[in-house]
Amino acid sequence: MKKITNIIIVFISVIVTGCSNINSEQHENNATVIEQKSEGENQNIQNTNTVKENETSAVKDNIVDYSEYFQGISGCAVVYDEISNTYFLYNKENCETEVSPLSTFKIVSALAGLENNVLVNENSTMEYNGVKYPIDTWNSNLTLKEAFENSCIWYFRQVVDIVGQEDIHTMLKELQYGNSDISEWNGSKINSLPELNGFWLESSLKISPVQQVATLNYVFSRENNFNAENIEILKNIMYVTEYDNGCLYGKTGSGTDGKAWFVGFIEVNSNKTYFAVYLEDVQNKDIVSGNKAKEIAINILSNWENKND
Repeated sequence: MKKITNIIIVFISVIVTGCSNINSEQHENNATVIEQKSEGENQNIQNTNTVKENETSAVKDNIVDYSEYFQGISGCAVVYDEISNTYFLYNKENCETEVSPLSTFKIVSALAGLENNVLVNENSTMEYNGVKYPIDTWNSNLTLKEAFENSCIWYFRQVVDIVGQEDIHTMLKELQYGNSDISEWNGSKINSLPELNGFWLESSLKISPVQQVATLNYVFSRENNFNAENIEILKNIMYVTEYDNGCLYGKTGSGTDGKAWFVGFIEVNSNKTYFAVYLEDVQNKDIVSGNKAKEIAINILSNWENKND
């Protein structure tokens, strides 16, 4: 697995068009447990240059104003176009602040399971323990695809436990995934049941929106060292919906006190635009969710395209 280059981030929204055929729409259900909340600054543009490792091309860092899409909700956004090697940053300081990845970590835990042969395909099943969970779709044996779509914590708790701390930590260090801190392996007990806790749920593991985009860019780049079939499986379970002439892929995540994510990419004719939207607003916690973050991300991308057609 090749190390991701540390990127001094920069932001841009880009036109997207085209993708491969993929599966059904992803979502995150309502729940009383953490990360299952309802689904359903300004701005002179600055340019700085930095040279990526083993590259001579400069990365352009653009500070932009996306406040109209957030409609008063506190948060930030990162968008990266791999073709032009350009980023847009809204609320740069927040974009570079490490926070809990919440359910977005299921992207990495699914990949870790696939790469370590704990999971073999979208139909790989983990066994339900019989506990009555507040989300009905969690109350049975689940496949990888079903668990990802329903953001089932206990499923991915089993996956990371089988993969083990050493291999999970190795993958995080290779990905340069935030602080790569899994010291609170069993989590911070924010939920009453142990199988609904983990280091990625408001615990020791932290990552910034900029780092989320860098991770996705590496995982889905042509230069990664992952098994190509595993990447295709991961891409399939991340599929959300058709988007204009392309496809939208991503993962939501919701936490306590108005915290929420939507991260992913849009693909058109094999060209990708990566993004991460993070919300943290205790005053608006009743309307903040992964779906709200997804709505904001789509509006940013759609409106940028319309303005640049």
